[in-house]
Amino acid sequence: MYSHVFSGLFVGFLVITLCVRFWLGSRHIRHVLMHRSAVPPQFAEKIPLAAHQKAADYTIAKTKFGMLTLLVNTAVLICFTLLGGLQWLSIAILNLAGPGMIYQIGLLAAFAVISGIIELPFDYYRQFVLEARFGFNKMTLRLFITDMLKAALLGAAIGLPLIWVILTLMEKAGNLWWLYAWIVFTVFQLLMLVLYPTVIAPLFNKFTPLTDDSLRARIENLMQRVGFASKGLFVMDGSKRSAHGNAYFSGFGAAKRIVFFDTLLSRLAPQEIEAVLAHELGHFKLKHIVKRIAVMFAISLAFMALLGYLKTRTWFYTGLGVEPMLGAGNDAMALILFMLALPVFTFLFSPLTSISSRKHEFEADAFAARYSDAQDLVSALVKLYEDNASTLTPDPLHSAFYDSHPPATARINRLLAG
Repeated sequence: MYSHVFSGLFVGFLVITLCVRFWLGSRHIRHVLMHRSAVPPQFAEKIPLAAHQKAADYTIAKTKFGMLTLLVNTAVLICFTLLGGLQWLSIAILNLAGPGMIYQIGLLAAFAVISGIIELPFDYYRQFVLEARFGFNKMTLRLFITDMLKAALLGAAIGLPLIWVILTLMEKAGNLWWLYAWIVFTVFQLLMLVLYPTVIAPLFNKFTPLTDDSLRARIENLMQRVGFASKGLFVMDGSKRSAHGNAYFSGFGAAKRIVFFDTLLSRLAPQEIEAVLAHELGHFKLKHIVKRIAVMFAISLAFMALLGYLKTRTWFYTGLGVEPMLGAGNDAMALILFMLALPVFTFLFSPLTSISSRKHEFEADAFAARYSDAQDLVSALVKLYEDNASTLTPDPLHSAFYDSHPPATARINRLLAG
């Protein structure tokens, strides 16, 4: 009985989520098309109509592609669950490996490989067709393949030991395994924050010290005023993959470093770069990063506790098209099913997660306006919106679900209002 109820809930939420996402995408396309013919008044003197229309066309193309991807992913999800794909895969791996840890890790690895193969054509199209059509792709096919292989090897090197630890805890640590697993996951995440800037990121991009002395002096003066200590200022060769520009700081504790895309440095004036960095430093000084990490860990604890409950319920498996394997262990299957089902039940809460994120963006803008010129930040934002072909006229409801940053008009109006 519970199995049928859970299946019904899963299908119901899946249909609702699919309909809502298609409705939001359609709204977004109509709204952007409706405003395509004219640049919003506050941007009329800064952004040419041709650039505004390119951003509209780029946004529409991305939204349509996202809707197609959503349709395929939904079909794949149904095939994995209700149509028995995971059940078949589980039996096939069990017949090859026999019961035990090799079966469990093999099931997770096989699922990851199959999922990656399904996503590969979409990744290729996104990079070499969609991004190339609008002049953003700078990546070669060789680099695309190299990145993919590096990511796969790195994922295996880091992920397999972590998965082994989690599965071992699930099997042997008793009813509170989820708490111990959460502690392991938390330590792992913090370790990645420390290692990513100096160990992982350089595997994919080249980082060189900032050599512009005048810009370095300006930035160091800003950091001194703000009270921010960094391990260094670096330029990343983002242009070998994309024409999009950005700046960020990464790392944690003593490993913090500031990184500029080379595409950003080539486009913005020194005072605009300073304003953009002041915004990013605002996130740090206002403890947005710490708050986001704390919220992420709290949510992950709640989800881990939920998984701890669901993994012992037969209806959780049978309701998603899987018969629990007697004597073989179901922990890997529980992880996969939980990962597949969770987004279906949580998507409608997406606007709640963006509320605090948007609030943080406004606060970081205000911080930047205190430590640099608000007009410089406005000028930088306008250039970034134009260069990245970001639409200035998103549908408000679509934006509430999908965008972590406030719309361009809202950000700039608030900056200009002082």
